Amino acid sequence: MMKPARTLLGLALLFAIAGGLFALPGLRAALALPSLPSLYSSIVADGGSTLVQGVPYGPLGRNLLDVYRPASGDRSGPIVLFLYGGGWRSGERSTYGFVGAALAARGITTVIPDYRLFPEVRFPSFVEDAARAYAWVDATLASAPGGRRPIVVIGHSAGAHIAALLALDTRYLGAAGPDLARPAGFVGLAGPYAFDATTYPSTAEIFTPAVGSQDARPLSFVSERAPPALLLHGTKDETVGLWNTRALAEALQARGRDARKIELEGIGHAGLVLAISRPLRWRAPVLREIVAFVTAVAAK
Repeated sequence: MMKPARTLLGLALLFAIAGGLFALPGLRAALALPSLPSLYSSIVADGGSTLVQGVPYGPLGRNLLDVYRPASGDRSGPIVLFLYGGGWRSGERSTYGFVGAALAARGITTVIPDYRLFPEVRFPSFVEDAARAYAWVDATLASAPGGRRPIVVIGHSAGAHIAALLALDTRYLGAAGPDLARPAGFVGLAGPYAFDATTYPSTAEIFTPAVGSQDARPLSFVSERAPPALLLHGTKDETVGLWNTRALAEALQARGRDARKIELEGIGHAGLVLAISRPLRWRAPVLREIVAFVTAVAAK
């Protein structure tokens, strides 16, 4: 149990963080303050895990990742690749240490990479970075004595958009490694899967290379080969419309795929991912649902 002083400090930081989140109109940028959120993350992170920081997964400056492993040393269980949000403009992997620590404490090795952001790059460079990180996980962590460890991709907001493209558009993993298999599962937290990023005012400049195509819409790549999916969205999300999650769930189910949609009453955009942190788990069963899904996928 958290000590009262640590709990109060964590909550104070939480409110300071949440008050500054998603300040941009439309698809607002998430977690653009690296130091304060990282401090919150370190205070509220679960025990029961070990951390290796700043591991290169590619040649570029932001091609770095952190690895959270169960403290037990077990290296046979499932692996999660977690992609944070930030409107494709901002974000730091250290901000989401509470996600990595929470999953690792429950037996799930978790990898959180940074990826290149606008204005340094435009679409699809950040998806290509995520595919490169996935290839690193597959080559470095997925081998186990009993066989390959399943890899589940999880993303929040813009990170859910990127994760969905990894799971649904085979071109990215195909380019990152000829033998890379699709993820064993996909978890999307409030992702913009169906909107047209090339026409939306706050994202049009980021997605100019996709003008005239459907390449930036994960919904366009749903097929009978899509992996199992868990899609969560808060009913009070004013940043990414709930219709995105409903549309993707319906499209997957129409093709006979295993897709579960959970709409969480009273939860907003930032609150969805922050509910994974210890002070806010009482608000929504996000962590419990993710762990159950990853465990079920790994058992198949």
